[in-house]
Amino acid sequence: MRRTYGAIRFVAAAGIVVAIVGQLVYSLSLLEVNTSAFLWNFFSFFTVLSNCLAAVVLVFGAWYCFRMPADPPWFNLAHTSVVTYMVTTGIVYNLLLRNISLDQGTTLGWSNEILHVWAPLYLLADWLFAAGRSALLWRRLWVVVLFPVAWAIYTMIRGGILDWYPYPFLNPAQPAGYIGVVLHVLLITVVILAIAAGLFALSRVRALQPPD
Repeated sequence: MRRTYGAIRFVAAAGIVVAIVGQLVYSLSLLEVNTSAFLWNFFSFFTVLSNCLAAVVLVFGAWYCFRMPADPPWFNLAHTSVVTYMVTTGIVYNLLLRNISLDQGTTLGWSNEILHVWAPLYLLADWLFAAGRSALLWRRLWVVVLFPVAWAIYTMIRGGILDWYPYPFLNPAQPAGYIGVVLHVLLITVVILAIAAGLFALSRVRALQPPD
């Protein structure tokens, strides 16, 4: 059974990579601005970065499914973190961004659905049902927010320099200004922590192994 999960993880990782590359190639075909600037912008989207991380985690997870009877502790924490980012991506996109296209190119429909809907759903299902997961320690919960916080700081600094923000709710030019930005960031942080806390709790209820 664990090998079956491993094979599915490989396929899912490939699907995510195809979706990322598909959107990238399609946007490049419509490009009328500097290519290097576009690529930097493209890989500044939280959606793209979280899906890249998801593909990497799925490949590692698949490898462990074929090589080990259970996932190592570091992978369990990384897996949970990435699942949190992907679920957050799905929630934020479907609540705030579904009708907004990428500003540097037309959104590719099938790729958009994979990256914002199907990949988050799969990552969550994989985390819930794949064998080999162990319990997570509550004192490691803070690790989950490191990447989102670093991304937010990077985005605001870069946005202030280049006057470019990947998402409208991060742009201080919005009607509510910086207060709106802060409120959105705080809300998303709460969502991330809530999702992560739920996953940590579930890991301790349905763990294959005791906390490491």
